Amino acid sequence: MSILVFGSINLDLVATVPRLPHAGETLLGHDFLQVPGGKGANQAVALARLGIPTQMVGRVGGKNFATQLIENLQTSGVQADYVCVDESMSSGVAMISVDDRGENQIIVIPGANGGVNQEDVARFSPLLPGSSALLLQLEIPIPAVVAAAKAAQQAGVKVILDPAPAPSELPDELYPLLDFITPNEVEAGQLVGFAVDGEESAKKAAGVLLQRGVKCALVKLGAQGVVCANAETTFFVPAFPVEAIDTVAAGDAFNAGLAAALYQGLSLYQMVVWGAAAGALAATKLGAQTSLPDRLTFDQFLRERSVIQDEY
Repeated sequence: MSILVFGSINLDLVATVPRLPHAGETLLGHDFLQVPGGKGANQAVALARLGIPTQMVGRVGGKNFATQLIENLQTSGVQADYVCVDESMSSGVAMISVDDRGENQIIVIPGANGGVNQEDVARFSPLLPGSSALLLQLEIPIPAVVAAAKAAQQAGVKVILDPAPAPSELPDELYPLLDFITPNEVEAGQLVGFAVDGEESAKKAAGVLLQRGVKCALVKLGAQGVVCANAETTFFVPAFPVEAIDTVAAGDAFNAGLAAALYQGLSLYQMVVWGAAAGALAATKLGAQTSLPDRLTFDQFLRERSVIQDEY
């Protein structure tokens, strides 16, 4: 068995700055990095580093960065046989500014990611019977996301959606296809139409998402923690306190931790704890994939915080 990730593959161009600039302002930065990214690729690499067999499906552009991005996936332990090179497009690029507090602004140029379609779903459908979960995000066209979720549901595979970047609304038909949805507070607010800024409003938002057909809603509140709700229970898991340097891939690490625990047959509570731990670790380092923890670091982090092996 493995976990299948269907989504975006980017190269991140990262500028570190003392603070995020205002509109029209020129600001001197500290440093510049080129880091492989894309929410799909980030989640695939995060899973592989946690020791989970992972298959990435997506597209890169033949005009630039294709070899670099595919080789990075393979070096990270991700199976990349189903990554297609679109010779007519450039690869996806994300331009990221990160300030001294770890806050960020991100502009994404989809490139080849924008060409992902139902043909890609047909290509990877034979992999579904051997997959325990399908991870999706919204940096590829939504019709492809819907088609992938339908194929996974028909194959009996759990579907985990990270609804980022969040649109003002998602197709009604998508919600009942989702076993898990994992918005942060901003994304949750955009989806449900009211501000989400703490535990109580997150519980309310989770309830709305359940009413739309999602089986389990997890609303991430950053340094506060995570609200998790399904038809049987609602609970809150506090965040692991860490010194945040860069939160760019923290959400991707969360979903990888969640899926890794699912792969290993752990309880829902333990899944949320694993997600929170992976997200916290990712926030302590700069960059997207460069910040993702390996399994040794992850297990040590849990042990040091008294989340010992016997508990999971």
